[in-house]
This record gives sequence, structure tokens and C-alpha cells, in this order.
Amino acid sequence: MISLQDSKIEWLGKIPKHWFVAKLKNQCQIIPSNVDKKSHDNETEVRLCNYLDVYNNESIDDSIEYMVATANEHELKKFQLFEGDVLITKDSEDPYDIAVPALVVKTQPKLLCGYHLSIIRSANQNFCGPYIFWALRDASIASQLHREATGITRWAIANRHVKNSIIPLPPETEQKAIAAYLDKTCAAIDKAIEAKQNQLGVLDALRKSIIHKAVTRGLDDSVELKDSGVEWLGRIPSTWNSQRIKDVAKLSPSFSVGKPTMTDLCTVMPMEAVSESGEISTDQLQKFNSISGGLTNFEVGDIIFAKITPCMENGKGAYIIALPTKYAFGSTEFHVLRPSDKVDGKFLYYYTFNSVYRKYAEKNMTGATGQKRVSSNFLKYTRIYLPDVMTQRNIADYLDEKCSELTELQATIVTQISTLKQYRKSLIHECVTGKRRITEEGVHNQL
Repeated sequence: MISLQDSKIEWLGKIPKHWFVAKLKNQCQIIPSNVDKKSHDNETEVRLCNYLDVYNNESIDDSIEYMVATANEHELKKFQLFEGDVLITKDSEDPYDIAVPALVVKTQPKLLCGYHLSIIRSANQNFCGPYIFWALRDASIASQLHREATGITRWAIANRHVKNSIIPLPPETEQKAIAAYLDKTCAAIDKAIEAKQNQLGVLDALRKSIIHKAVTRGLDDSVELKDSGVEWLGRIPSTWNSQRIKDVAKLSPSFSVGKPTMTDLCTVMPMEAVSESGEISTDQLQKFNSISGGLTNFEVGDIIFAKITPCMENGKGAYIIALPTKYAFGSTEFHVLRPSDKVDGKFLYYYTFNSVYRKYAEKNMTGATGQKRVSSNFLKYTRIYLPDVMTQRNIADYLDEKCSELTELQATIVTQISTLKQYRKSLIHECVTGKRRITEEGVHNQL
């Protein structure tokens, strides 16, 4: 049983009786970096640890490729990094990206603190850097700085607020025990999360493989194959017939039910309303007279295909099975295909969703870098080999079932990852606020 006392800090609550609370400025040096970005004569070549190095890494060590810069003698003395230093981000476009910490675990000569960062360096032997790092990883402690962030398009935290931040402080031996415990435990949790994320990658690769095989080979492994003459397609069933997409579907069709009136309610689907796995969000409804011109129209039964990079490569598109309104409009960066009676709509969607086809489309994109698109002509003249419509429907139904199974598995793993992340977060909070007692003996038994 841990004996607790009131910390007299509302957001902190109770802490162990042998702990106390301290302001960072009373235990540490706070050094905001302002290394000159410009190169000057007679300066020394250095490495700069910058914002993204801290934001993307909990540990600052030799594995990071640092920016090369120059610094004068004053900057070398003031901003040189040492093992045990804690770096925090001090400004960002998002206030919650402020006060993200990283611990310097291994340094090198002439490694300096770069831009948009502050150094927190223990000023006495009673306050160890690894504990400071883990304390600042706690959301309740970091929230002190989030609340003080000011800005409009970019948020920043003043140095005085960093100095006045409150940290719950156990004795030095307990600080070290807490840091060692969290190092080991969080590393194990991170490893479990990484394994789960790898499982998601395996399932995604399996989904792509299943779709490609089904829409180019069918479901019968014993069927006789022939060369398609199309590089990305390879061999296809000998009974499948060659077509062009323009022969079996209309590109950029008008509404089949006539034009909407000014007061007709319409579904509006921007690019972000379409997922990379075929799901759509239809909760944006507007009257036709309030919809800006130039949007792409579509209706139930159509296929939408994102034509711009990187949405196209990522698989954005959908088969429109149902809509809450008769009329729908989407981003101008969608191609729309309306299937004829020669092709099953869901089969055509899977054909254009196929990751191998999308790689082929990527190679044939036109336009400037960052604005490349799949042209209408490319889509029109894509070769498509088709079995009879009934077989197409069977393939589409099979893919619906398999993809649904994989989606359920992925959803379970995503939930597991979320649970692990939440456990990591709560564990850090319990340890650095004294709700969970960590001793040197406990750490030893853990190893």
C-alpha cells in the first residue's frame, strides 16, 4: 500500500508522502536553442539535432542522420548536447506537438541542439534525465505546456512556462528505478505494437494478392491459361474475352435520371470521404443550389476512381452501392465509370482497385510532380479480360467475403494496438505520479 498525500496541484492529485513537487527551473537548466541557421566564416562544422529528430525519436543517438551545419565558439559551448539531456519541441503548427520529449542517450562530438527545441539539463544530482524524459511523456504533465501555448497558425511555448512546469519528484534512487522500469516495459510494449503493425502489413499484402489473382485468373486454379499480351496482366484464362474499359463502361456519365432541381438534396463526397479500401462517408448533404460548380457527378451503381497522386496509388475509390439521395457529387479528382450490361459493377471496381493495375496506372500518369493524374484516355483504353457476367458476379461475391474477413481481422488487430498504446500511456502516468510503486528490487526482478 502506497501512503499518499495531497500534492495541492489540482491536475496532479495525490502523490506518495515521500515525494514532493518541483518546478523545472529549480532542478534544471532550461536552454532554448537559437543556433544561427546562416553559415559564417571561421566557424566549425557541427551536426544539428532538429525538431523532426526529436519528434520522430524518443532516443537521440548515433542512429539518426543529423543535419550538417556550422556554429561559432559560443554556440558550441551553449548548445552542445550531452548524455542525459532531455530535448523538447517548443513550437509547432499543432499545440499538442509542443513539449514532445526525447532523451539524449548517446551523443557525439559537436552535436548541437537545433531549431524549435529547448534543452532540459539536470542541474543537480537529485534529478536524473531519464526520469525527466518519462515524466514529460505523461499527458497530464505535458498538458501544462499545451495550455500555455500561444499562436494562430503556429503555436509556441515561452521559456518561462517551461521553467515553471511542475514535476512530481521522488528520491533519486526511485527516479532511476522508475526510468529503468519504463525503459524495459515500454520497449516490450513497443515491440508488441510493432509485431501487430507487421501483421496488418501481412494482411494488406494478402488482400492485394487475393484481389489480383481473382480478377486476372478467376477462382478455378485448373483452368487453361493464355498469354494476355499485357505486361501487368500476365497469363489469363483462355476463355476470357479481351475488351477495353470504354467498351464495357461509360466514363464521366451524366445523371441517368435527369438533372437535379435547385432544391434537390444531394450527397457531397470530397476526397477525404472515400477510404483506401472502398468505404465511403455519405453524411454530407446539401441542396443543389448551394453546391459549387465543377464537381463530378455520380449515382448508385457507378465506380469512382481517384485519379490524382497519391490518392490513386493508395487505392482510393469505391463502388457506389447505396446513397441517401438520388444525386451525388464528388471531388473533381475522381474519374467516374458507369458499367454497361457487359460487366458487373463490383467486378469492375475490384479490377480498377487491383494494386498491380494501380502500379501500371502510376507509370502512365501525366502532369507535373505532385500533381500527376491518370488521364481519361488511359482509363478508357485499359485492356480488361472478362469471363461471362455470372462468373464476374461470383468472383465479386468471393472477394466481398474474403475482404470482409480480412477487414474483421484487421479491425481486431487495430483494437489490440489501441489497447497496448492506452496501457503504455496509463503505465507511464501511474509510474511518474507515484500511483504505482517502482523499486530497484522490482526492476531487478523484471530483468
